[in-house]
Amino acid sequence: MNHTARLALADGAVFRGSAFGATGRRIAQTAEVVFNTAMSGYQESITDPSYTGQILVFTAPLIGNTGVNEEDVESSKVQVAGMVCRELAQRPSNFRSTSDLSEYLARHNALGIQGIDTRALTKRLRTTGAMPGIITDIPESELSDAQLVDAARKAPSMNGQNLVPLVGCTNSSRWSETLGEWSPRIGENKSGGRRFRVLALDCGAKRNILRNLADRGCDVEVVPHDVDAADVQARFKRGQADGLFISNGPGDPAAVDRTIASLRAVLADRSAVIPTFGICLGHQLLCLALGGETYKLKFGHRGLNQPVLNLITGRVEITSQNHGFAVNPESLARATGGAGQTTHINLNDHTLAGFCLSDRPVFAVQHHPEASPGPHDATYLFDAFVRMMDNRAPLTLAQLQQTRAESTAAVARSEPARAGADSPARAEPRSLKV
Repeated sequence: MNHTARLALADGAVFRGSAFGATGRRIAQTAEVVFNTAMSGYQESITDPSYTGQILVFTAPLIGNTGVNEEDVESSKVQVAGMVCRELAQRPSNFRSTSDLSEYLARHNALGIQGIDTRALTKRLRTTGAMPGIITDIPESELSDAQLVDAARKAPSMNGQNLVPLVGCTNSSRWSETLGEWSPRIGENKSGGRRFRVLALDCGAKRNILRNLADRGCDVEVVPHDVDAADVQARFKRGQADGLFISNGPGDPAAVDRTIASLRAVLADRSAVIPTFGICLGHQLLCLALGGETYKLKFGHRGLNQPVLNLITGRVEITSQNHGFAVNPESLARATGGAGQTTHINLNDHTLAGFCLSDRPVFAVQHHPEASPGPHDATYLFDAFVRMMDNRAPLTLAQLQQTRAESTAAVARSEPARAGADSPARAEPRSLKV
């Protein structure tokens, strides 16, 4: 049965299309409406915890043509509040597919809408900015357009929302899954003989981040985002932890008060700071803990083709990104007395994309080196983290450059092993699915 669905925005616009996914359940879900420019990786995107509290618009014209499977997920469930696309593929085809996208959304009680002009919608969001909206398939005779717009206007802004407790863990657990057959360095001894113990603060961590850490021989313990700073410091001093990782996550970074306070305390003792690496929200939280400031972007960075300039190597890296807030680099420089050094810049709008501290073993990036989905240009940053845990010293620009070169060479050496592998699944890399 073909159900009509509507998407109403806080600016008064109403889009009509066909419902799919969890239809007929009287869903009327408000959330911030954002767009993603990726041509592939829809399953990884809708299961990314960073999309919590958001209705996701895909700009690619056809979504769902390879179906879904049980492997290409970044969390245990669909995280988006709703999904919007121009056209939903009716006959998915892929040897790894176990069901179609509509069935998958229905299983996770998420509503989708197709058949609307996503170009017009995206242009509106780019011009006006990301804004609250509401998605529903409740008939107009029961819920008018005016009522939908009113509900969208009353929905809370993303500013000030701490959504991390909705997606982060509440108890510690061990993570052991590696990249397995998806590892770009098949046949390499990635651990180097020593296993580093990493405490991963779970603010909504993507699974592929944890896989990348484990793939490099790290013993990963996933801990709650509000872990006590004294516990982290004590474990580091006792030799029970070698590094601290702060994950991606949803919402306004400035609202995650308890994590910011914990990180501030961890970073305060300059003589014994645990080597620390942050990604996305982790990048923002570290900056806030150091005394910097964050601000909301007009429509955010969400896609797989975001160009980032590595200021150390002078090379441009194509990166995967998903964030709606950014760090004020001037505030970071002031707060750290110049110790906060910019390492990466987003070339689309020149926002801060990465930094390191010259006086403590701390660095972070705004983009996603783990990809999933996306390109692997920045995966060397995980190797940089391992190097920093090994020497327990600030990451120098020379070391970052050397690490990138060594990581690239390691991938090149593994190509013969990859070519000789007999697994048919390797014929389709994880990041190249549509």
